[in-house]
Amino acid sequence: MQQININRNYKDRLFRLAFQEKGDLLDLYNAVSGRQYTNPEDIIITTLADAIYLGMKNDISFLVSDVLNLYEHQSSFNPNMPVRGLNYFADTYREYIEINGLDIYGEKLIRLPMPQYIVFYNGMKEEPDRVELRLSDAFLCQNPEENGCLECRATMININYGHNEELMDRCKRLKDYAVFVNRIRENERRGMALNEAVELAVNSCINEGILADILKKNRAEVCNLILYEYDEQKQLAIAREGAKKAGREEGREEGIAQGREEGRAQGIAQGREAEKVMVIRNMAAKALDPRSIADMLDTEESYVKNVLNLLAEKIGKTDLEIAGILLNRNKTGKNP
Repeated sequence: MQQININRNYKDRLFRLAFQEKGDLLDLYNAVSGRQYTNPEDIIITTLADAIYLGMKNDISFLVSDVLNLYEHQSSFNPNMPVRGLNYFADTYREYIEINGLDIYGEKLIRLPMPQYIVFYNGMKEEPDRVELRLSDAFLCQNPEENGCLECRATMININYGHNEELMDRCKRLKDYAVFVNRIRENERRGMALNEAVELAVNSCINEGILADILKKNRAEVCNLILYEYDEQKQLAIAREGAKKAGREEGREEGIAQGREEGRAQGIAQGREAEKVMVIRNMAAKALDPRSIADMLDTEESYVKNVLNLLAEKIGKTDLEIAGILLNRNKTGKNP
């Protein structure tokens, strides 16, 4: 696989790249909302530059007239999207209130744009065309006679090729995006290596006018971007499985001496720490500096440096062993 070089400002994902132009974004908005805006300048981009969730910056946020839209792309099902949306909308409204000089302490009702939250899903797991995810589903109290004072709804739309065909027909850009991703996967199913699958998909889509503008203009960037995204997804999947396994093993061992529940909690904690160590190790291997890694993982740069120092000092130690050292030092009050 070719070397992937990404600097700390390299934050765009393919989905963002596909809809970076206001005209394409307006087409997507019209297709999703059923409205018929024609002037791309009606869009006001509100994406927060420093908003980072789950290791990646949010995808697209924008205002159209009286509607505040948050569009996110997900390659795996995540039931916690409403929680993320709540945090994001709170930050966005706070900025909107400040910019517009609105007085939330006055006697006059302030006017705010209505929020709409759409999650575009194209993971490998089969999901329905549309699913509504609700913040209230996460509440500990699920008494139907009691309603919490907060709600945030995210509409998850399946944009895998073959799903939501009417929506795809209303937005050619979205359909092209689905076709391009599907071609990569089909090439992989035929036994091609990922870099070969991507190259062939890029060539065929350019020849057929599918996302041809961004593929021609940003060919190397798109290839590197996809290779990095796929590699990152693979690393995280392996790390999560390792965390689960570590949790089960540690739980059994500690269960003998201290009780199953205590051991399971400790094992899971070490497994989660090992997941972070693994991701940091792999990112560093791609020549990313500590600050870039910290930005992408939404963590402290000092933590990343501590992990990298430990990896350098404890050559030969596994990620799980490094995680154990980190947790032990935290318990004793020492800085890793």
